[in-house]
Amino acid sequence: MPRYITEKGIRGQYYSRLQQYEGTSWIDRISIQFPSDEEIEDYAWLGTPPGFSEHKGERQVEDLREYFYQIRNKEYDAGLKIKRKLIERNKTTQVDALIDDFAVRTGAHWTELLSTLLLAGTGSTLGNCYDGQYFFDSDHVSGASGTQKNLLTNSEVAALDVTTAAAPTPVEAAKAILGVIGYMMSYKDDHGKPMNASAKEFLVMTSPVLWQFLAPGAYNRLVSSGESNPLVAVQETDGFRIGIVANPLLTYTTQFLTFRIDAPLRPLIRQNEVEVDLQIIGDGSENWKLNHEMLIMAYARRAVGFGRWQYASHSTLS
Repeated sequence: MPRYITEKGIRGQYYSRLQQYEGTSWIDRISIQFPSDEEIEDYAWLGTPPGFSEHKGERQVEDLREYFYQIRNKEYDAGLKIKRKLIERNKTTQVDALIDDFAVRTGAHWTELLSTLLLAGTGSTLGNCYDGQYFFDSDHVSGASGTQKNLLTNSEVAALDVTTAAAPTPVEAAKAILGVIGYMMSYKDDHGKPMNASAKEFLVMTSPVLWQFLAPGAYNRLVSSGESNPLVAVQETDGFRIGIVANPLLTYTTQFLTFRIDAPLRPLIRQNEVEVDLQIIGDGSENWKLNHEMLIMAYARRAVGFGRWQYASHSTLS
């Protein structure tokens, strides 16, 4: 006998599928989530804490460099209707598929918000980052850092100059990614000290169109005529971990993003005021009687914002 469809069963299935989907996503690797209990949250701590300095009579206690950066929560909802006849006829397979698809689509919301933020990172459509500059920019300055860039071209990383920008060879892709990582390791914090000196784990992200060319350069042991892959070599000998993902929401043809993902903080921020809340109006409700359907409604209150730009770069092949 097929199981009868109940509100409790639908709720359990939805949250189980939602958790499974979010667990396979890249969102936790490039963003950090903070709880929220206000419409607007302030992030004045995005400067870096000091490291050791020589003790000369008095303890060296410095204030964090304060930046004015706010993220405002927004309300989001989605609704699904299930016909009464499907439930009364016990069409569990059809309903299960609907619930699973609904969970996946609402679960993809963080990836949609973060991808929109990344696409806006070279302009001010969704606001600047904490230092007042575009997130991906050529003139970041924080305290004693000097002017720094995370909007990279072959002027900063020579290996970004390839034969065909939209179709780099595996060896070109490997050298370009390695060159960008090397450049990112030179970033300095607002005390003038290396920001990414201990970095070992990075994630490269681009569109599926460019991913098909970058992926062989990231993973193939041999990249050209028996030449060893330098990316594989640094992972095997120096303990680096370098991954690559295709993000269908990105529209890049010659661009890719690189994130440092092993720092306590992350390049992006997820702000969560209300976790996904599922409401079901079903059997016995007025809607059930009048419209012969069950309503399944998801609601959340959340936002995304820019974190530390020093953990991200935007690179253009040419």
